[in-house]
Amino acid sequence: MCMAINYNNNSQGLSRRALLAKRKRDLLAAKTTKRKKRKKENQAYGQNSTTDLHHTSSGTIVRTTIAFNRATHTRGEVGTKNA
Repeated sequence: MCMAINYNNNSQGLSRRALLAKRKRDLLAAKTTKRKKRKKENQAYGQNSTTDLHHTSSGTIVRTTIAFNRATHTRGEVGTKNA
């Protein structure tokens, strides 16, 4: 397995051009109405450093372990419109 080259000290090893494109995509995603709504809900619910808040497909928020919430790919939640 090859390790990505670490360009400009970014953790994903992206080239300068790819890093700029990613920052642009991430900023656009952060400004969507859905993302703003979720951020507002998270702030009202109260974050802490030991758990994550998981948005379920039904729209509810559940406090979960960080490991559970970050492993969405193992449950087939990555790439869905509801995620």
